[in-house]
Amino acid sequence: MGDPRTSGSWRGESERGGAPLRILLQTDQVLILDKPAGLPVHRGPRGGASLEDHLPALAQGKRHLPQPAHRLDTDTAGCLVLGRTKPALAELGRLFAEGRARKTYWAVVRGAPAAQSGRIDLPLRKVSSAAAGWRMEAHPEGQPALTRWRVRGRGEGLTWLELRPETGRTHQLRVHCAAQGWPILGDPFYGPKAPGALQAGGLHLLARAIELPFSPPPSPPLAATAPVPAAMRAAFAACGWSEAA
Repeated sequence: MGDPRTSGSWRGESERGGAPLRILLQTDQVLILDKPAGLPVHRGPRGGASLEDHLPALAQGKRHLPQPAHRLDTDTAGCLVLGRTKPALAELGRLFAEGRARKTYWAVVRGAPAAQSGRIDLPLRKVSSAAAGWRMEAHPEGQPALTRWRVRGRGEGLTWLELRPETGRTHQLRVHCAAQGWPILGDPFYGPKAPGALQAGGLHLLARAIELPFSPPPSPPLAATAPVPAAMRAAFAACGWSEAA
């Protein structure tokens, strides 16, 4: 099968704030979307808008609806991979399960890591209570979780980090950063509890780029990069980011 690669060939509007849902890359078998923050990937038990509402349009006339190949938190923006066929979805699932998908996240965190780079090796487990609901926590009896990080820029009280998760635990980056003393800006669950902790712009976590060795050699890997959302640009710029660079 051929592998024509296109981008930006479909644009919808999410039902949460009218944020754009763009195609970053499209082949006969794979879609990589730029998911806006605030749009859940799956419809929850209470209903409401989700990516599932857009799947018929994203099918673009194909009989099989595209399906997400991995998770992305509701509050996280950026690269989301979908399989357009059942064989493609199965292959993508293997790539993610085997850790062969190269994921790069950007975040703005509160605080200043002392080093310029490092790794966070903290097992995570899910806990829940009737009063507070569920959340993830670092615990020695949890599942292994490893994140590599490096500083991309620093600002007053803020740091711009590049994060590369080598495992795919729920809320991994959010818990790992908070456990180091530098929670992600705007995180309502693992950040500061003081009033006003949820900053304008929401959770400053972006699934910036992804690279998938999906195509057989010698074809290059599938790769896509998501732009910094408008709501996050002020905080990233305060740490040295610029759109031109």
